Amino acid sequence: MISVHANGLRFAVHEAVESGDRGLALCLHGFPELGYSWRHQLPMLARLGYRAWAPDLRGYGATERPPHLRDYAIETLMDDVTGLIEAAGERSATIIAHDWGGLIAWFVAMHRPEVVDRFCVMNLPHPKLLAREVRHGDQLRRSLYVLAFQVPGLAERLLAADEYRRIENAFTTMAVDPTRFSDDDLRIYREAAAQPGALRAMFSYYRAHVVGLGGHRMARRGYPIVQAPTLMIWGEQDTALGKATTVGTDALCRDLVLRYVPDASHWVQQEAPETVNAMLEAWLTEAPVPQAWEVTSA
Repeated sequence: MISVHANGLRFAVHEAVESGDRGLALCLHGFPELGYSWRHQLPMLARLGYRAWAPDLRGYGATERPPHLRDYAIETLMDDVTGLIEAAGERSATIIAHDWGGLIAWFVAMHRPEVVDRFCVMNLPHPKLLAREVRHGDQLRRSLYVLAFQVPGLAERLLAADEYRRIENAFTTMAVDPTRFSDDDLRIYREAAAQPGALRAMFSYYRAHVVGLGGHRMARRGYPIVQAPTLMIWGEQDTALGKATTVGTDALCRDLVLRYVPDASHWVQQEAPETVNAMLEAWLTEAPVPQAWEVTSA
């Protein structure tokens, strides 16, 4: 773990590097994760020649937690990404993102294309397609938890109850194979969420985007075509985000490769790291990206 100053904050960053001659690979986690969620990918990225960084995003883990809701506006989160790239001494990076990190990365790829060399997103749909699907029954039901997250204090109390066991349950009850999360993995996530102010910071992402109208502001800016080569990897057993949210992604990206992982959940890079890494490595080296069944049968 290293400490990096970017966009006015101190970020705790998991780093893996061998030569670093291929530039920066910046891995962005989701809720309620940490940079630790990329533990299976960082060594592979380093082996390929990347300087691989997986920061704890603002408010998470050992990264600083600014106190105000406005500190978690989507524009500020985008500034964090560009600030981290600058802090690494680079002008652009390969961005690999999941869940909330994916939402931030989509907007960076659309509105700051000059800083994105390549873009891989896992189990977070294009914002335009998510907005389309959330108007319908299935995805609306899946997304109701976001409304509960809007109530200050309530969501924090619910997740803190029973010594933060609901943090563990977020992984184990959604996973197809809960054994992919060890007791140590779950303890790391639970202890991070139990730090003073951590839950409030984590929920501030949702509140700033909904009540704070960050999503509305970004929708008004529109959805430019993503120019960077894009890889979407999707765990099909995602109970929070339906597969229907991926339909139409090809029309919103200049160069898209889409791969589904049938036996993985929302936590695809942690639950199916062998498959994800095989797909990601092939794409990064411009080899044919295998289907999930090809990795399994190899």
